[in-house]
Amino acid sequence: MADRISQLKALLEQEPGDPFILYSLAHEYAKAGDAAHALAFFDRTLAADADYCYAYYHKARVQQQTGDAAAAKQTLETGLARAVACRDQKAESEIRLYLDSLG
Repeated sequence: MADRISQLKALLEQEPGDPFILYSLAHEYAKAGDAAHALAFFDRTLAADADYCYAYYHKARVQQQTGDAAAAKQTLETGLARAVACRDQKAESEIRLYLDSLG
């Protein structure tokens, strides 16, 4: 996993604002159990592209896993609004289901 993170960081040096690379790094850190870095890279993803709807979903998962259900709910609410605004029906449906599961 560290090798994958190193590869993605090298790509990020070439394309510092690329939301796909930022999102991929966030996922790798999440898989490695590094919530702080995962959340930071999900935030950077969303700063680069606020319509990257699945970043909201996966950021909320990390937040929930770290025990911050309130932050996860807020993240999902923001993501739901973005998914509706950009007409991403698949993301909207998945975010809505996740949000409903949080109560």
